Amino acid sequence: MPVDAHALLAGLGLGLSLIVAIGAQNAFVLRQGLRGEHVGAVVAVCAASDVVLITAGVAGVGALVQQAEWALVVVRVGGAAFLLGYAAHALRRAVRLADAALDARTAPERGTLAGALTTALALTWLNPHVYLDTVVLLGSIAGTHGDDRWSFAVGAVAASAAWFLALGFGARLLRPLFARPGAWRVLDALIAVVMTALALSLLTGLGG
Repeated sequence: MPVDAHALLAGLGLGLSLIVAIGAQNAFVLRQGLRGEHVGAVVAVCAASDVVLITAGVAGVGALVQQAEWALVVVRVGGAAFLLGYAAHALRRAVRLADAALDARTAPERGTLAGALTTALALTWLNPHVYLDTVVLLGSIAGTHGDDRWSFAVGAVAASAAWFLALGFGARLLRPLFARPGAWRVLDALIAVVMTALALSLLTGLGG
């Protein structure tokens, strides 16, 4: 099937508008990029997850997800619990000066690949907002393009891959700033705030 340029650009634009925002997943990818830890693997996991979710949405899974209210409740509670735990971890880093510096003499030990991948997967698959954005919203809008919906999907997937690559590998440009311990403390404090806010938004949405 030939690629429709209009649908592709529509998917690219909407995909970027949804993904380029401060969130749990982006905050983690940014921190990994700044630390230079398992960046390629983390970026690959995040991008591949979006491929699966976007494909599912375009294939029509979004309609089924909207009907499974009990599943959304379970995911909301589980996601909120995980985000609060991650927020507490980030806050603990923020108050420990020795854990804030990028300098090799004072920086924390390098995290394991398994730990990084587990966190990336959890921040992606335990976050209901990811399902609402990719499976439900992108899937619904893709459906308006009829036979060209897969061109829309290609654009959305391209937006996701480009963003994670830029965020993960472009973060190194900010390393001079994060050579100062104070910058790491501010970043971790902001991450803690973002994670907590997201968790509360999930819990308050249970009654909606």
